[in-house]
Amino acid sequence: MDLLLKTKRALVTGSTSGIGFATARELAAEGAHVILNGRDPARLASAVARLQAELPAAVVRGVAADLSTAAGCQQLLAAAGELDILVNNLGIFEPKPFESIGDDDWMHFFEVNVMSGVRLSRHHLPLMKARNWGRIVFISSESGICPPAEMVHYGMSKSAQLSVSRGMAETCSGTGVTVNSVLPGPTKTEGVGEFFATLARDAGQTLEQAERDFFKFARPTSILQRFIEPAEVAAMVTYICSPRSAATNGAALHVEGGVVRSIV
Repeated sequence: MDLLLKTKRALVTGSTSGIGFATARELAAEGAHVILNGRDPARLASAVARLQAELPAAVVRGVAADLSTAAGCQQLLAAAGELDILVNNLGIFEPKPFESIGDDDWMHFFEVNVMSGVRLSRHHLPLMKARNWGRIVFISSESGICPPAEMVHYGMSKSAQLSVSRGMAETCSGTGVTVNSVLPGPTKTEGVGEFFATLARDAGQTLEQAERDFFKFARPTSILQRFIEPAEVAAMVTYICSPRSAATNGAALHVEGGVVRSIV
């Protein structure tokens, strides 16, 4: 299926690895002109070079900016120019007992996971409405519906993204602009891989044993019973960014392997 994305201008935040990089690659493969973003210039340059090596015909570039601050968001906005597609992917996570999550932690998670998307969307949404076409996607999480006890501050930020996304979509009534969120489940990103490697080492387990125990005890409702690949999430995101998805607006789309026990 041709997703009709050729020459569409797209920005994917936090796209030097994981779901962000996989989404940037998928969009570029469909012919979109893609901006990658990260705060580390060296890692960003490496990601851009990797993508160009995989897709020599792709039109891609990188903009280094730290989106945890308003100044960093403004820096990215100034460099990116007008967009047809904005994928608010940037996100951080950190397992931490609730009693140990201080005010600074709460604010940092809100700034990175929520306000980065709010600031970029606040700029681009009216421009998209003026052109009567655009796509904004928030990469939330199943944790936004099923808040995890081991990182309550993360779950809070992902729930907030769902609310922001739906509320923004309500403002697009009668236009060609859509705003949706995508809810990945446990995904095999680089950060998750490093986290589980540490857990396995500390417990004297193999990585495979640690993964089996995670789905047995921490995510027993998963139907998939394995980690999701970033490319599997990126496939959904890319479709939602396309003109083919015009009738999907204000939705929270599950790519979480059945962790959330719900029929809707």
